[in-house]
Amino acid sequence: MPDARPATVRPLLPLWAAVAASILAGLALTTAFPALSWWPMVFVAVPLALVSLVGRRAWSAALVGFAFGAAFFFVNLWFTARYLGPEPWIALSMLEALLTAAFAVPITLAYRWTPRVLPGAWGRLVVLPALVAGLWTLREEVLGTFPYGGFPWGRLGVTQANSPLADVASWVGMSGLTFLIVLVCAAGVEYVRLGRWRDLRTALPVVVAVVVLVLPPQFPTSAKGDIRVGAVQGNGPAGYFDQRGPNDVFRAQVEATTPLLDEDMDVLLWPEGGIDSDPTQNAATAAVLDSLARRIHAPLLVSAVTQRGDEYFNSSLLWETGADNPVDTYDKRHPVPFGEYVPDRWLWRGFAPDLIDLIQREYTPGTSTPMFDVNGVGVGLAICFDVIYDDVIWDGARAGAEVYMFQTNNADFRGTNENLQQLAFARMRAIETGRSVVNLSTVGTSQVIAPDGTTIDGLPADTAGHLLTDVPLRTGLTPAVVAGAGIKAFLAWGSLAALVALGIILRLRGRRRATDAAHGETPAPEGTGVSENV
Repeated sequence: MPDARPATVRPLLPLWAAVAASILAGLALTTAFPALSWWPMVFVAVPLALVSLVGRRAWSAALVGFAFGAAFFFVNLWFTARYLGPEPWIALSMLEALLTAAFAVPITLAYRWTPRVLPGAWGRLVVLPALVAGLWTLREEVLGTFPYGGFPWGRLGVTQANSPLADVASWVGMSGLTFLIVLVCAAGVEYVRLGRWRDLRTALPVVVAVVVLVLPPQFPTSAKGDIRVGAVQGNGPAGYFDQRGPNDVFRAQVEATTPLLDEDMDVLLWPEGGIDSDPTQNAATAAVLDSLARRIHAPLLVSAVTQRGDEYFNSSLLWETGADNPVDTYDKRHPVPFGEYVPDRWLWRGFAPDLIDLIQREYTPGTSTPMFDVNGVGVGLAICFDVIYDDVIWDGARAGAEVYMFQTNNADFRGTNENLQQLAFARMRAIETGRSVVNLSTVGTSQVIAPDGTTIDGLPADTAGHLLTDVPLRTGLTPAVVAGAGIKAFLAWGSLAALVALGIILRLRGRRRATDAAHGETPAPEGTGVSENV
């Protein structure tokens, strides 16, 4: 049967080709992430994904979206199978792919409805691309918050950590960068579809979108001297399945710290899990930290699992000489579900009891501000996957952070690109906030990153070593920090509201045409009455 729909809303590809193109799009997108970091590939992957959705009906759009999500997440998240086998990898990748499938439907509805309500060139070249970009941003927002706090890992904005486009994140945040990338791609697709090559005015929306993405420099923050940071990567047996005895990780950290003992520094930083006993409960461990602080004449910023009553926390601890230690504590805000705690254990244990029973301790989410005052310097904090959540980073900056010190432990993902993907987040956080970042891992890769995203110092993975680095301090808040939450909400949920409005308009028009037909009047064809001229 011939397709009776207007040409503007017909599929560009048959279903089999759309599924194939979506799989290629998902695989292409994985190459934009570390370790390859081919950031221009987003401008191949996104148009392929969008073209596959044009003109689709709901169920076929979901199928196409699932093909894209599965191709991307099953490759991007394969590191989750490193030690625990295929079950966690399959479960997480399948969940993300299903959510991607569900949110492909609003995007295909935008392609179907917008030309019917706004058939003119401006509707096609401006409104439609903006709506599609907003709905893509909405999908990232939902994946980053649902379920159990979400997993905002595969965000388009992170792919630009090493690209000249990253600077715009300091103005609009990573979600805003995602929006602009998709906007450029969607506007380019519509410009090609419109086919008015001789009328250069039709290229104007694409050109404006590219300019907004490319030209803005990084928002300037104010220099405020520097802080001398000693950072130690002990490379101890810190993995979940590593063979180790009591305090082996602690001992590795102490040994790797030895070359720094007679150095002048303002703070000594250790990574997440650098202490494998609770110094708030273990007097011997606390005594070693006290002795170390006296020897280096500087505060320690360390990390350990702490217990308060019946609750366990993944904690950053500020340890000072001659004080009632720890003098300050930050508890990880976003413990990893099925990694650091098991939500709804009663339900999920029935599916994989052996895996679920490996997780004995249930970490409690922290509520404290992610910032320490270290001898008058505001130090923003994030523990491991905390770095992928906007609220932790922005709250630290708003509380007065002049530098960030991220503590992480990548030992459970040795031999994968997980640590490099996480490092890309750290780099984007430096650019987004205009702050230096010391990203320190138990086993690497560790780096000191300047406020502009360049690398100041570093240690390779799987190597015991130390850094002693003068790290720049900055003050002042970027627009991303001040307005990032509002920008993200406006782009994501505002786009959903706009899509609903389009659906309501079409429903009202349908009722009006039905009424006109009942009275013997000939309704005007849908989509008429709006000039196609720019």
